Amino acid sequence: MNYILAHDLGTSGNKAVLYSEDGKLVYSCTKNYGLKVENANWCEQDANDWWGAVVDVTREVCNMFDPKDIAVVSFSGQMMGCLCVDANGDPLRNSIIWADMRAAAEEAELRSKISNERFYSITGHRISSSYGGEKMMWVKNNEPEIYRNTHKFLNAKDYIILKLTGNFVTEYTDASSTQLWDLKNNVWSDELVEISGIDKSKLPTALAPTAIAGKVTREASKLTGLLEGTPVVCGGGDGVCSAIGTACTRAGLAHSCMGTSSWIAVTGEAPVNDPKMRINTWPHIVPGYYLPFGTMQCGGGAYNWAVKELYKDDADKFASSTREAKASDIGANGLLFLPYLIGERSPRWNPEAKGVFAGLTLEHTRGDMMRAVMEGVALNLGVILSAIKECGCPVDNIVTVGGGAKNDLWRRIFADVYNVKIQKPDNVDEATSMGAAITGGVGVGLFDSFEVANKFFTVEDTLLPNPANNEKYNRIAELFEECYQRMEPLFPKLNK
Repeated sequence: MNYILAHDLGTSGNKAVLYSEDGKLVYSCTKNYGLKVENANWCEQDANDWWGAVVDVTREVCNMFDPKDIAVVSFSGQMMGCLCVDANGDPLRNSIIWADMRAAAEEAELRSKISNERFYSITGHRISSSYGGEKMMWVKNNEPEIYRNTHKFLNAKDYIILKLTGNFVTEYTDASSTQLWDLKNNVWSDELVEISGIDKSKLPTALAPTAIAGKVTREASKLTGLLEGTPVVCGGGDGVCSAIGTACTRAGLAHSCMGTSSWIAVTGEAPVNDPKMRINTWPHIVPGYYLPFGTMQCGGGAYNWAVKELYKDDADKFASSTREAKASDIGANGLLFLPYLIGERSPRWNPEAKGVFAGLTLEHTRGDMMRAVMEGVALNLGVILSAIKECGCPVDNIVTVGGGAKNDLWRRIFADVYNVKIQKPDNVDEATSMGAAITGGVGVGLFDSFEVANKFFTVEDTLLPNPANNEKYNRIAELFEECYQRMEPLFPKLNK
């Protein structure tokens, strides 16, 4: 039996998941690491913590299973980061991760040099301080010595690939997350590299997600327990890997992830052209396809915050919060929540946006507040879904994964807000690792095509929308939008 070892490098930790070639999850283990947050929207992690976690969980797997049976190692990982490493591959500073929004001045600098429309046509993305390229510019402008000594800028999984193989590489999906990538031609964009002022030699070699990045070195073998020479396949960014792990491998298939950040994406045959630039397009891992995508900064993160703060003294806080939210009516008895706790990407693209409870009275309960949070996240994702549909991507079914997908009430809210069928797979936590495993298997020839994803993926539960509830949510959505529009001018003042 051949096994595939998939690493899922997330924001809170690294999960190692061992899959058999017939699609079975055989073993899983996780090692968590920390996050440094300061100055309101600066978010960093120590890359040595990533590597330490990978070493620990890989050794655990190799102690449980014969490393000779591991045919390939592959990855999914957090995207849009900026890790500076020197020529020896050693980190020069903490990684500036996806949630960091510090590069506002660099975002403005890009806007002064290129039109939004031109930038969007090249990258499939709008200019935003969320992305890796702006963070590279911030390092150049604010930490010039570190910039000078940087040999390559890497994302999280790219650094682990470097530690395993000795090779400085990335792949198309993480390259796209730098905003220095030509989406249609799958090359670094000379125009954007020049405008950004980043030295092109500091960008890693970009390979296909299914490419073999290298083989496990002797040194990495001693540390991890993996067999020297084991192939290492690039894999992809977590959001794109999740499309593979939900079997969204053909045009028109859609999925949503309810993790710390949350998104809706649909597989397409061409990049979307959204005149309002609400929706981004990523390269799909399946050759010839693209992934129109809308991501909000704090979806599951807003939910977890609300549970933690409103139910902090409750021993069974998650069950209690859901029970009390169910007791609240649709619309949370007139309470709205804007879920912008760390600024926002789609559809607002406003790093200064803040979370807001609107309509709060003495009559409201914490159950109303909890329901308002759940509905606020769903309403914001509903705006994203509407934009995707407006761009010519019909959606009538969404596979929902991530921690939030476990909540029956929240899935019901999604179905009624979106007015589409919501499907939950049998393992909502493993879409990204599953996508990485399938990508690795295709990369080394274990699988003939990505259609093997249907072996790994089983629908456990399906919810159909309730038309009467959808009608109510359509009216609430109008208030939700008006609330944001009225608050938008106040956000910069609140920041001061």
